[in-house]
Amino acid sequence: MQLRDVLEPDLKTAEQHYQTILDAILQYTDFCDQNGDENFSEYEKLELKLSLLTGKDMSIFNLAEWWEEEGAEPLAFKISLPDPLIIDDISKEELKEIVTRLKTCTAPSDEDGSFHSQFYFHLDDYYHSLLSLNFGAYELKLFQRNKDNSGNYFEYPVDEIVAKIWS
Repeated sequence: MQLRDVLEPDLKTAEQHYQTILDAILQYTDFCDQNGDENFSEYEKLELKLSLLTGKDMSIFNLAEWWEEEGAEPLAFKISLPDPLIIDDISKEELKEIVTRLKTCTAPSDEDGSFHSQFYFHLDDYYHSLLSLNFGAYELKLFQRNKDNSGNYFEYPVDEIVAKIWS
């Protein structure tokens, strides 16, 4: 199922800002390697630059030690991707599509190395934020392994997640 444009991640904007953001992160890293940044003045300049470009709060991102996480490219992508919006009329079918995308992790069929296919597996934060913003019953644990009263592990199936979030 195709989601309405307002629900889809704004990959066009992300692609427009991606290289600028990646370059800024890597330049900061090079600067630190050569000069250090003990007083974090260059870090603050980087935060301000990226915040002005994206409108995002940079305090949620680890700009200084990205190599300890996913890497510079996924970080630049997540920063460049606009945040999801509050949408009043998400249908149950659209909710099911979002949950399915999170649960199945099926890559797009295009193998041309497009921007979308390159970062497809880094859209989970976007979809979780979209659900959190729009559904009061959303809980991250619905997408994780859980333990029942008998001590057995289980994962909620898509339809059960949808039913719990939709309630």
